Amino acid sequence: MLHALIETKYSVNSEARMRLTRTIAFRLFLILVTVQVLVLGALTIVVVNVQQDHLMENVRLSAERMSDIIARSTRHSMLLNRKEEVQQIVGSVGEEPGIEGIRIYNKAGKIVFATVASDIQQIVDVNAEACVSCHSGERLDQPHPPQEELSRIFTKPSGERVLGLITPIRNEAQCSNAECHAHPPTKTILGVLDVKMSLSQIDARLEDSKQQLLTKSVLAAFVIAFASGCFIWIVLRKPVKRLLTGMELVASGNLDHRLDAQMNDEFGKLAQAFNRMSEELGHARKEITDWSDNLELKVKEKTADLEHAHVQLIRAEKMASLGNLASSVAHELNNPMEGILTFAKLLIKRLRKSTMPEAEAKPYCDDLQLVADEAQRCGNIVKNLLVFSRHSGGSFQSVRLTSIVDRCILLLGHHAKIHNVELKSSTIENDAVECDANQIQQALLALMVNAVEAASVDAQQPGHVEVIVKECAAPNKVIVQVKDDGSGMFEETKSHIFEPFFTTKSEGKGVGLGLAIVYGIIELHHGQIDVESDPGKGATFSVTLLRKQPKQAVEQQPLVEGLQQ
Repeated sequence: MLHALIETKYSVNSEARMRLTRTIAFRLFLILVTVQVLVLGALTIVVVNVQQDHLMENVRLSAERMSDIIARSTRHSMLLNRKEEVQQIVGSVGEEPGIEGIRIYNKAGKIVFATVASDIQQIVDVNAEACVSCHSGERLDQPHPPQEELSRIFTKPSGERVLGLITPIRNEAQCSNAECHAHPPTKTILGVLDVKMSLSQIDARLEDSKQQLLTKSVLAAFVIAFASGCFIWIVLRKPVKRLLTGMELVASGNLDHRLDAQMNDEFGKLAQAFNRMSEELGHARKEITDWSDNLELKVKEKTADLEHAHVQLIRAEKMASLGNLASSVAHELNNPMEGILTFAKLLIKRLRKSTMPEAEAKPYCDDLQLVADEAQRCGNIVKNLLVFSRHSGGSFQSVRLTSIVDRCILLLGHHAKIHNVELKSSTIENDAVECDANQIQQALLALMVNAVEAASVDAQQPGHVEVIVKECAAPNKVIVQVKDDGSGMFEETKSHIFEPFFTTKSEGKGVGLGLAIVYGIIELHHGQIDVESDPGKGATFSVTLLRKQPKQAVEQQPLVEGLQQ
């Protein structure tokens, strides 16, 4: 178990380190640190080299001054050929700190004077490391050879470095004219002064300087790296992390998350853009959610609208077919009924003018009157069929529906009281429509008569019928509703209610043409009629009429009467 926990912890730490190394902040930090280390390293090397060059230049200048001092100190003694004084001066100067040794060579390479007495009278090897740089070519014979060419650095067997400086001793006029040791004027170089200075202190100082500079460079690199890391963490890593966290929250569905956008830099602008994006996404998701929540309701509403439109279409097709049939039947029955009515009335007149006793003629007259009455009733049915089939025209004028409704209530007032039904109405100010007032009155009367009869089912409780005129959501339309609180209708009844000869009344109380005529009148006015009803909840007939009829429907033929009385 412990081993598994250790492996799990190690795996988590490794994954965290891998995630850290993949971040932009870490890569930027790594680049900055690398550049700083390279720059500081190069700067350290340059500084060390410059310092070494300066120190060596100072040592070289010190050696030159020392050579000049020795040359000047021994000049007088050499002119007088006082060798002991020259040796004493060389020995005294050679005891100074940093002086490795002083030698004076003649032209043949013999050591004439030296700080080490055992070196005197020895012949040096011109091919040795300490001599070869000056004896290659004719450097000593040059009038003013460069000091860099007269100096050399060589290493002793012990590993100590030594700087050697050669100063030519030239044949001056005083030397060639001196009585003690005259040299011919053709001899330019009498010998050389070789001063050797130890570089151990210089090397130690250089090494110490290198160590200090390297230590300080490393420390500076760490300080700069730490400052860079803090800067990147504060300025880059934290804002980027906040942004990534916000993106993850938004991606997970938290669209209410907002970032701190108080900064005026690029991250502040990015945070503002992020907040705007989150807000817009929130609005979009809310709209989508609302739309999704209401989708089922909208589908039901659209389905109901489609079903209603389908029912209206089927009803219109059915009514069109029935209208054509009714028109054909009415025209076919019109002439025979007219003949029956005419000859029945003619026979009644003949019987009354005949010599037949009145008592004997009366039964025949009564029978003929019955035939005439029934023929008249058939004529009225034919007339109604013509109205339903829309073969009857009308005179269209602008009329206020309030006046039509008030007249219908006045006409049905006594009928409503008999059936214990209360009639009331409500209208609007702008209720003018273009219609045939008589036909609209006939349609509303038929609807109100049916409503009064439906509301009077309970003799103990008064019924209520309300006629409402109200605005329509669609322009150029007005709605008239006739409501009752009767027993309502089943769906099967509603589907056939506008068909001719369909009635729910008992036999002998109706022929089923009332609502069919209403439907025909409303169709003639380019309107629409609908019914809403449930069993036990009454019924509401809604008639939608146009405020302004189409131009071709304004002027139509006068209404055709059915049969001659």
